[in-house]
Amino acid sequence: METGETLVRVDLAAESVASEPVPESWRRKYVGGKGLGARYLYEELEPGTDPLGDDNVLLFLTGPLTGLLPGEQRSVVITKSPLTGAFLDSYAGGSMADRLAGSLEDHVGILVTGRADRPVRLEIDGGEVSIEPAEDWWGLDARETDERAGEAAVACIGPAGENGVSYATIASDGGDHHAGRGGAGAVMGAKRLKALVARDDPPELDADLRELHRRYEEAFATDDTGRWQAASETVETLDFANEVGVLPTRGWQEGRFDGADGIGIEAVRDAAHDRERADEPVPGGFQVESDDGDSVPRGSTPISLGAGLGIDDFDAVATLGSVCDRLALDVISGGNAVAWAIRASQEGLIDRDLEFGDEEGARELIEEITHRSSPLGETLADGVDAAAAEYGGDDLIPSVKGMALPAYDPRGASAMALAYATSDRGACHRRARPVEVEALGGTDWSAVDQVNRVIAEQDRRAVLWSLIADDFFGEALSATLGADWLAAVDREYEPEELRRVGERIWTLIRLFNCREGFTREDDTLPQRLTEPLEGGPNDGAAIDAAGFEETLERYYERRGWDDGVPTDRTLERLDLEGL
Repeated sequence: METGETLVRVDLAAESVASEPVPESWRRKYVGGKGLGARYLYEELEPGTDPLGDDNVLLFLTGPLTGLLPGEQRSVVITKSPLTGAFLDSYAGGSMADRLAGSLEDHVGILVTGRADRPVRLEIDGGEVSIEPAEDWWGLDARETDERAGEAAVACIGPAGENGVSYATIASDGGDHHAGRGGAGAVMGAKRLKALVARDDPPELDADLRELHRRYEEAFATDDTGRWQAASETVETLDFANEVGVLPTRGWQEGRFDGADGIGIEAVRDAAHDRERADEPVPGGFQVESDDGDSVPRGSTPISLGAGLGIDDFDAVATLGSVCDRLALDVISGGNAVAWAIRASQEGLIDRDLEFGDEEGARELIEEITHRSSPLGETLADGVDAAAAEYGGDDLIPSVKGMALPAYDPRGASAMALAYATSDRGACHRRARPVEVEALGGTDWSAVDQVNRVIAEQDRRAVLWSLIADDFFGEALSATLGADWLAAVDREYEPEELRRVGERIWTLIRLFNCREGFTREDDTLPQRLTEPLEGGPNDGAAIDAAGFEETLERYYERRGWDDGVPTDRTLERLDLEGL
């Protein structure tokens, strides 16, 4: 059962839809998902393409295992980021992923070019894609758009994407799930593409896949990661980060939040009225009520909109999260933007009365950012770096490549500093998260240990996100990198070959970013992180700038990159010569 041999190309300007074969060598070398999308983006884009211009490419891709694996299904959106100007891949779960796979049938995904002259949506049904008018959908939020589509699965933008906010998301399930960070939603908005609508059911599993599914599901249910996820989803991330002293608190000033108990896992459990979904035993979920309707909080919600803003009331945090979900605004970047404004207010850089702990003030500013309805909101809609360039205060909120840091303060887990700095899409805690071992285990890693750990995780996730596997269930695939699953769909790989695929994908994306003008200077950390952390077990900890540069150099040497640029020898070894 081999699928994904073709791709649908949609030109919104010409209102054309065509199916084309995926080069066999690309399918072999990049597998699917992240890898295949990176190869298309490298091929399709001219260097310096405006992310919000007509020539940017937007890819909606499934992987060879989407709809087949246990756990929450995933699809990926790949484009050039309007926030960073770098490569962007963003993953979303929920109902859209496997129904997109079922609706596309033998197509691996959709490549969108051009700009429509009016709002449109893409309807996907029975392996066919059509461009349909969506003027009456424009202006709707994520929940309203989902309702408009009826029983179909939807991936859509909200007001944030329509207004070109550089960290607008693409929402599904009414805002319960998002392709977040980096601004893929803004790219959709610039193309006047309101939504994708998938009408068909998920793919059906044959007997061999059902047996493989059963065995892995049973094994995952008793695995440490599986038990942890079923019990707490990602919301316990806040409790973990607070315990080890790496929780970004009150605008990255402290490493512990004294109000964490009020917004952590126990508070979520108390508020949840639907902890388990009968049709999704792996993973579970928490659904809570807020003033803005039902919400499914993720770990990023209490971290960025709670501790990050000094808000210790769970109802207030859930409401802010629900607001962001409906507007389709990334909660991490949105929370950091508000935190920047509060600190800028305290420093006298802006004429605005803002305070930590003020839910109403935070909500007002989030609305202003989404609608670009005030000078401050207009500037913050382009990110914290843009705000710092306009008002000053570039040392208030740390960022890498224009993307504000997310969940963990690297001053309390130095390997995360390397992970953030070398992430392919800007500061991201999902490409590699050594903090889970380094901080909780009290591990004192050498520079070599840090480099080895970060590279291994980056390469492994590059493979798993090409399959595409859920982050949590992906842990169950670590030993073989999914080779047995790929064999079940007639894609034969040895695990060692897949490890090489991961390194190839990571290096290809580095080539893309280098071509866009990124250099070693963009792999550095902000000055803010060289200042001591306050509070908690890491009180006084800071990033040693000289030590970090030495570790970064070791990373480049191990990667086969000359001052951050892949060498000819490395390209030849990874079968990338000619790029």
